[in-house]
Amino acid sequence: MQRPLIIALDFPSSIEVKEFLRHFDQQQLFVKVGMELFYQEGPSIITYLKEQGHSIFLDLKLHDIPNTVRSAMKGLAKLGVDIINVHAAGGTAMMQAAVEGLEEGTPAGKKRPLCIAVTQLTSTSEKVMKEEIWIEKKLADTVLHYASLAKKSGLDGVVCSSLEVPTIVEILGKDFITVTPGIRLATDAIGDQERVVSPETARNLGSTAIVVGRSITKANQPIQVYRQFISDWEGVTI
Repeated sequence: MQRPLIIALDFPSSIEVKEFLRHFDQQQLFVKVGMELFYQEGPSIITYLKEQGHSIFLDLKLHDIPNTVRSAMKGLAKLGVDIINVHAAGGTAMMQAAVEGLEEGTPAGKKRPLCIAVTQLTSTSEKVMKEEIWIEKKLADTVLHYASLAKKSGLDGVVCSSLEVPTIVEILGKDFITVTPGIRLATDAIGDQERVVSPETARNLGSTAIVVGRSITKANQPIQVYRQFISDWEGVTI
């Protein structure tokens, strides 16, 4: 997997998506479709984005009993997305079932979507994890434990903060994918995120991919902001 910048298309409908993508003049992008958009538009938005040549991370964070997740993944595999995810907190049986469902549902001759697991949301703080989720372990230790379970279950990688990437890479290897949200420029508001880094820092920490949403999608000139992120992420001048 190359090191993409993934734009989070956190819009309420395809109308806003199409308006946003006009800024990019048919440039092929790597985009993320989350619950807000997919629950409103369904598979049709995936079909549209694929027709435009975009790579897709379908961010639905499945978390249910193993049989349900397996059946859901079997159907979602037919959409032909590039990455899809589950919550690692669902456990090894559920994560294994997710991969099995993807393998069963992927059309013959096609590559199954990469399956990654959410460790802890980048909006989760140490305080929230201990006082509300009731996980007494340290946040960093919990993320590594979940990542280890994901690899053991046959998944391709995890969603985590860039701050946790060095330890994950050291323990689980460079081939284990780390997709990292919570990316901001120095001038951006943090918003509802807690574990935030710049694209340059994410690169230096070894993230496989970064996910950027509002900093680009809410910008007055999104293409220019996108280019700035790309420049910082790839370490080149555009």
